[in-house]
Amino acid sequence: MDLDFEIRLKEVEEIYPDDLKAGEITDYLAELKADVFLEDLSDNDILITSDTIVWHENKALGKPKDYDDAFKMLQSLSGKTHEVITSVCIKTKMKKDTFHEVTKVTFNTLSDEAILYYLDNYKPFDKAGSYGIQEWIGLVAIAEINGSYANVVGLPVDKVYQHLLTFV
Repeated sequence: MDLDFEIRLKEVEEIYPDDLKAGEITDYLAELKADVFLEDLSDNDILITSDTIVWHENKALGKPKDYDDAFKMLQSLSGKTHEVITSVCIKTKMKKDTFHEVTKVTFNTLSDEAILYYLDNYKPFDKAGSYGIQEWIGLVAIAEINGSYANVVGLPVDKVYQHLLTFV
């Protein structure tokens, strides 16, 4: 977006109440991540935090615990449609705007060999749903996307831009 920015990191335990579903989960986590910075904000700072999950069969798929978990996640997505949900929290000392974007992604059927190849060569263990659409799997396994590609990559940049225009 051609904006000056800096990345600041703080550890946050990403635990949410069990009764939350879909975008409620990512909204909660994006706000949780923002809240730990509240005391660090200067008057002119604009903080942007986000969280992404894959919502599949009424369940949140976050980052895999290990190789086997990643394999099972990708098997469960094979030949099916899921939602990628990213929430963004834009915050200043005085104001907060939280929104989420939903993109539907349909996978072709994946063989176990293709899943193993992807896991061994791309190691997507830090990605929600165990995949990165911008990697090999996105080129060979994604049959259809309904919504924002940037959202599936991890941040709906166009929506962030639009919200920033009205936020300040």
